[in-house]
Amino acid sequence: LSEEWPLSSTRLECNLGGGALAAAAAGALNCLWEQDLYKRMKRTSNRALPSGRLSQSSVFIGAIACTLISSALLVIGVNCLAAGLTLLGLCSYVLLYTAFLKPRTSQNIVFGGVAGAIPPLVGASAAAGHIGLGAWWLFSLIMVWTPAHFWALAIHRREEYKKAEIPMLPVTHGLEFTRVQILLYTVLLFLVTLLPFLTGMSGLIYLICAVSLGALFLGYSIKIFLEPDNPKIAFKTFKYSINYLMVLFVGLLVDHYLLMNFWLLL
Repeated sequence: LSEEWPLSSTRLECNLGGGALAAAAAGALNCLWEQDLYKRMKRTSNRALPSGRLSQSSVFIGAIACTLISSALLVIGVNCLAAGLTLLGLCSYVLLYTAFLKPRTSQNIVFGGVAGAIPPLVGASAAAGHIGLGAWWLFSLIMVWTPAHFWALAIHRREEYKKAEIPMLPVTHGLEFTRVQILLYTVLLFLVTLLPFLTGMSGLIYLICAVSLGALFLGYSIKIFLEPDNPKIAFKTFKYSINYLMVLFVGLLVDHYLLMNFWLLL
């Protein structure tokens, strides 16, 4: 996080474009695989495929086209490592999480979080040609953040997951156990966010950001644990977790930029 990575505008555009197309392909294939399941859940029943607004063939063709264009952009405009990691992320989401883990285990989101954690590795490979410690820390951060983030939503939508027979943790192990797991993962997340400062990869601005955001996240998790009859707190926690990650990354970027320019002035 403290090293300066040269990244041309062309490579940046190819990386962002390839990543966006791969994400679109993964989402389309996920919807294609789970369209019958989506029809049984209120939250997803109005999506284009389960509602009949799009045909299966058009979705499949679109997904394959996005995958091929994404791979071409990344191989030609970035490098083979970035292209390979992007394809790995797509496959891990569609095959590992959606097809294999999600219908079989309550730990689906724990291991399935790999798909969401791969983009920092892609970015590192695009910028530096290799994966450094900073990128692996970002990977670990997202892996640890994912369970607390998603299980809060799973509590809020527990009855829908139960009706659709998806073995999410609140369905298989109950609400009390899930609340404990959310709290434990939030504590672990708080500790992981301190590592860049403790190892000298970031400065005081990031530390203030990480501690304040983490304290709020812990507050939400404790509230879920202490107020089991509060029907709104789980969804509030889910919404906060999205903003938490975004603001944490902004704080990291601001800290890195200021720290870098401070050393340049010296």
